[in-house]
Amino acid sequence: MDKKTNFSLEGKIALITGASYGIGFAIAKAMAGAGATIVFNDIKQELVDKGIAAYKEAGIDAHGYVCDVTNEDAVNELVKKVESEVGVIDILVNNAGIIKRIPMIEMSAKDFRQVIDVDLNAPFIVSKAVIPSMIKKGHGKIINICSMMSEFGRETVSAYAAAKGGLKMLTRNIASEYGEYNIQCNGIGPGYIATPQTAPLREIQPDGSRHPFDQFIISKTPAGRWGEASDLGGPAVFLASDASDFVNGQILYVDGGIQAYIGKQPS
Repeated sequence: MDKKTNFSLEGKIALITGASYGIGFAIAKAMAGAGATIVFNDIKQELVDKGIAAYKEAGIDAHGYVCDVTNEDAVNELVKKVESEVGVIDILVNNAGIIKRIPMIEMSAKDFRQVIDVDLNAPFIVSKAVIPSMIKKGHGKIINICSMMSEFGRETVSAYAAAKGGLKMLTRNIASEYGEYNIQCNGIGPGYIATPQTAPLREIQPDGSRHPFDQFIISKTPAGRWGEASDLGGPAVFLASDASDFVNGQILYVDGGIQAYIGKQPS
């Protein structure tokens, strides 16, 4: 297969942060299907254990580690351990993240800082830790999980939007600074994805109607549905593969067309 159309990840080692479940797990599963060796972390041993069990059930021999990605010393130790026990990281997916839905004037600076720390500082810390070995190896792929909030504002998500907007620009800066070393850094901006966290927003109401937010999202999405975590697998494999070697500093929005659509005229 021509290198420019090679979507295989055979022989590649992929670190996906916070990938015990959800979007990170779906991306890891897709990358494993393309041949990658999967490494993931989570903040607690019990979450890592649950992740390992889920990967085994899916037929994937993943390597799980406990690590707080906001702790620079812990991240440096993690990367050293992975390089020693598994190998040099070829692909990094900065997936770990949190959101606090609090109106801005009610949000404490402490809560704001925590969201920035996990959603923006951590990708900086982990990327910084893996880039030197990528430079030595002569290639590397970094994928940052951004958000539609990298572009839009919305009620109650001031910290999240600020962090994800910053992550978009960090993505572009990594591409600018390290592209000459054959390192590509791109982002994926998921739309509204059906996950356990969003399940309450999709519950059928007692009168049989859809939840108001569910109605809102469906009306704004040309695809007419919420995304599935698996919808992010193909884009992630593309951005991790040789097929994207001349794609750098881009954000790929996987949103069912929301950003292209002004919405229907009220009837």
